Amino acid sequence: MFLVTGGAGFIGSNLVAALSDRGGEPIAVCDIVDSAEKSANIAKHHVSEVIEPDDLLPWLAANGDNVETIFHMGASSATTETNMDFLLDNNLGVSLNLWRWCSARNRRLIYASSAATYGDGQAGFVDDNDPAALGRLHPLNAYGLSKQLFDINAVYLAAAGHHPRQWAGLKFFNVYGPNEQHKGGQRSVAVQLFEQISAEGKVKLFRSHHPDYTDGGQCRDFIWVGDCVDVMLWLLDNPDVNGVYNCGTGAARSFLDLAHACFDAMGRDPEIDYIDTPENIRANYQYFTEADMTRLRDSGYDHSFTTLEDGVARYIKDYLATNDPHR
Repeated sequence: MFLVTGGAGFIGSNLVAALSDRGGEPIAVCDIVDSAEKSANIAKHHVSEVIEPDDLLPWLAANGDNVETIFHMGASSATTETNMDFLLDNNLGVSLNLWRWCSARNRRLIYASSAATYGDGQAGFVDDNDPAALGRLHPLNAYGLSKQLFDINAVYLAAAGHHPRQWAGLKFFNVYGPNEQHKGGQRSVAVQLFEQISAEGKVKLFRSHHPDYTDGGQCRDFIWVGDCVDVMLWLLDNPDVNGVYNCGTGAARSFLDLAHACFDAMGRDPEIDYIDTPENIRANYQYFTEADMTRLRDSGYDHSFTTLEDGVARYIKDYLATNDPHR
């Protein structure tokens, strides 16, 4: 059996879809299914059971003999969350409990970290698993810090020999794709631009307040959610691969590139207005992120990554512009 925490969420539900397509193993989902959108995220797939997060450890005590691999995608993912006690309970404490459970029972754990651990990027975007290197990263928000703390714990525990049969953390960069409607303001920029074009025929992008970047030239490593799922399935098929890895494309693209990809997919002529970056986020605003994918490639991952243009076109034409945006 596979257990997917956060399985009704964005990345988790896309993983559930892929595991369901593979067949062969029951899939249990742990999540709070508190909206029609999250319910629709898993409605098409073969989910054997949905577990409330508060019931997870008792459920594992009763059903753990059947669980071979835990995909831990569940977390409080709001980058605006400031309650550190809440984040430590949800993003660090729960993760450590699952780590200990898998370690004690020789099970496998694949979990979601985040590119938010890199902070402003001044220390680079290399997924060095040396604890000292991890400690040099300075996340810009409490969410990123909570993810970094678990990465550090994982690396130390693994070095001490206290680890699951397989363990792998993925630092997801800027993921976009179907099943993110429930995320509100935390949805990808791709879907927000699609909605702006649909409603007004134009988009708003932030002006640059940095001399090295033009307006709209701020860059992110945008990754199609299907590519993230492919990495997780590859890890499932390669149980000897362990560690914390970046999960991006390795190719930064600008928000202007993203906007043009949306206009092209929708058959519209580009029309872009530039607005000032809000004062409350300007000081900590990231102008560039790009995953160094060397470690994952060196570990044997040889799949190609979807281009921004192809991913955006697929997202818009196959999901957002249809009557059913759910995978």
